[in-house]
Amino acid sequence: MNTKKLLEIMKAISEKIEEEKDTLTELDNAIGDGDHGINMARGAKAVVEKIPLLITKDSGAIFKGIGMAIVSSVGGASGALYGTAFMKAGDVLKGKMELSPEDFLAAFSASVTGIKTRGKSTIGEKTMLDALCPAERAMREAIQAKKSLKDALLAAADEAEKGAERTKDLIATKGRASYLGERSLGHRDPGAVSSSFMLRAMADTL
Repeated sequence: MNTKKLLEIMKAISEKIEEEKDTLTELDNAIGDGDHGINMARGAKAVVEKIPLLITKDSGAIFKGIGMAIVSSVGGASGALYGTAFMKAGDVLKGKMELSPEDFLAAFSASVTGIKTRGKSTIGEKTMLDALCPAERAMREAIQAKKSLKDALLAAADEAEKGAERTKDLIATKGRASYLGERSLGHRDPGAVSSSFMLRAMADTL
């Protein structure tokens, strides 16, 4: 994957988030403070504005630039977590103009680890990690089986969507939703859903 395609993917992610902001707001109204859709849409707008400044940059600088745009525009925990994810990917991809499937996997794995560390969280706590951890595992298995990056991303997006759906059966132990305890049951986690939207946009655009 070259940097032109990478920027196309970043734009597609932003468009998907803008398109789904009402869904994210609705989900967050149920178990959070109702601002996930608005915050993520603000981040998406900032990313679209940043893209023209990144056209000549390497993949690492693109991810870093996107991460900084997210941190500076998205409020709440989501901004810090998604910003960290993109910046950690940027660290791994420093200087690279072309990305192999293995490069992309290394960047995605670093993103997930960054979210775990920053959020002091892991799978099973009704967070975005319940979408991202199964996605990372599916991507790893596909790439180790020598499948294309497109196929690996499709597998990751499928698992992210299943993971986001499974958050309905989890009791939140992190973030504002944790205040609800058992009342968080029956609702999908907004962060897990926004993560699944991002992965689907990546897979569909590649």
